[in-house]
Amino acid sequence: MLTDEFGREVTGVRISLTDRCNFDCIYCHNEGLGDTRGPMDPQDDEMSADDVVRFLEVVEEFGVDSVKFTGGEPMLRQDLEEIIRRTPDSMEVSLTTNGTFLPGRAEDLVDAGLERVNVSQDALDPEDFAAVTKSGAYEKVLEGVRAAVDAGLDPVKLNMVVFEHTAGYVPEMVDHVAENDGLQLQLIEYMPELTGRPEWNIDIQRVHDWLAEQADEIEHREMHDRKRYWVDGGMVEIVDPVENPTFCANCHRVRVTHEGYLKGCLNRSDDLRPMGEMTKPEIREAYREVVANRVPYYGEYMVKNDDDEWEINDKYVEGYAEV
Repeated sequence: MLTDEFGREVTGVRISLTDRCNFDCIYCHNEGLGDTRGPMDPQDDEMSADDVVRFLEVVEEFGVDSVKFTGGEPMLRQDLEEIIRRTPDSMEVSLTTNGTFLPGRAEDLVDAGLERVNVSQDALDPEDFAAVTKSGAYEKVLEGVRAAVDAGLDPVKLNMVVFEHTAGYVPEMVDHVAENDGLQLQLIEYMPELTGRPEWNIDIQRVHDWLAEQADEIEHREMHDRKRYWVDGGMVEIVDPVENPTFCANCHRVRVTHEGYLKGCLNRSDDLRPMGEMTKPEIREAYREVVANRVPYYGEYMVKNDDDEWEINDKYVEGYAEV
């Protein structure tokens, strides 16, 4: 197990399989890389299934025991089932998706070894959903969620980014997961520093306070030092990394872009490390380097200047070059 200089063991990896997506969500930051989404056809710059599996075999040597496949929309990869099937047996496999391709494929994904899934669902109204995602796929997403539950994926987490356009749906979404067995809700704090629209931000603490008032039970989760709220039998959790050094201090993941670059943090793109031709020795070297150069985000790598704006800590400016 590799440990960074802040004492965090890296136990999981998050791999973007493509930057292609059939949605155009207004809050998308494409795994911290900005709006770089490409055309819908398969691209030559995407890691092959062999590349992905070779990387996983290497990080398994270092004790990594979980992998989450993301995008873009990872289910645009027609070899997704093959990749999951070839993932080392020692790793828990999960997926983040918009859900539109789960009908007809959920059972095959489970047969291949998928254990958990997160489905993006930002509203319970088709028109508002369309306004946020720039898609007319609301009913297809609901169908995908049902397919995931029926296929035995557990849990099925609904991901909801909480910002000006969606905050009003939080109470309804909480009721929705309480009323539907197999569902959990993950409320994700909007990240204005990645999307460039700070006016859409809301105070996430207000959501915490409201949930605390509604909750029958509040559970502390060690991962990212965050809370779970149990409301009428439904589980709700908040992912709130913005201005939260405690969250970052409990991060145990390394990320991989669809092009095969390693990155130590969602919010950084200045530390991207190529894995060369993705031979196992090259992967090992790049993986060691990216773990060694991980930093906490808020309060260390990012600090506030005299104008109360976030900027990179001067001591990290030297030595990194954007790819």
